Amino acid sequence: MTDDRKRPFWREPMMWLVLGLPAASVVAGVILVSLAARDSSDSVGDVVSRTAQIQVADLSPDARARDLRLSAIVRVDEGFIEVLPVTGDYQRQQPLRLVLRHPTLAASDLELRAEPADNGWRAAVELPLDHDWKLEVMPEGMPWRLQGRLPAGQRAAHVKPALSGEQG
Repeated sequence: MTDDRKRPFWREPMMWLVLGLPAASVVAGVILVSLAARDSSDSVGDVVSRTAQIQVADLSPDARARDLRLSAIVRVDEGFIEVLPVTGDYQRQQPLRLVLRHPTLAASDLELRAEPADNGWRAAVELPLDHDWKLEVMPEGMPWRLQGRLPAGQRAAHVKPALSGEQG
């Protein structure tokens, strides 16, 4: 015996596939776009320009720091952060810019002005140490730049020029 009565479309399994798969694709697309748009930080502070398909960044501050043989220690303590010179000839009376970049959240990045102190430079800040920090140290105008990484839980890091070796 056959039943000649028509069933409503929502009771047909094939209709669930016909309507459900495109609907699921649209929902997944909306979720992906919202995730991509949320705090799209690549955690790189350099100004990057494009030439054809090549990204170009200005590395002259790093080359200048290499040529001056600069390096320093960034030390974190309760209520302040210090930059202590290790090698090179610094202008000790000039304040430094200290940029601390969160590895994934650009909204958590910090930019501090470190004033000259007895042993180096110092800035007042309560720095959370529950995650890594990318460090950049430079004077105003950025004629040179030192970079490093402060791992989670550590209180000191070595900063040095991003470029190494002799100029060729």
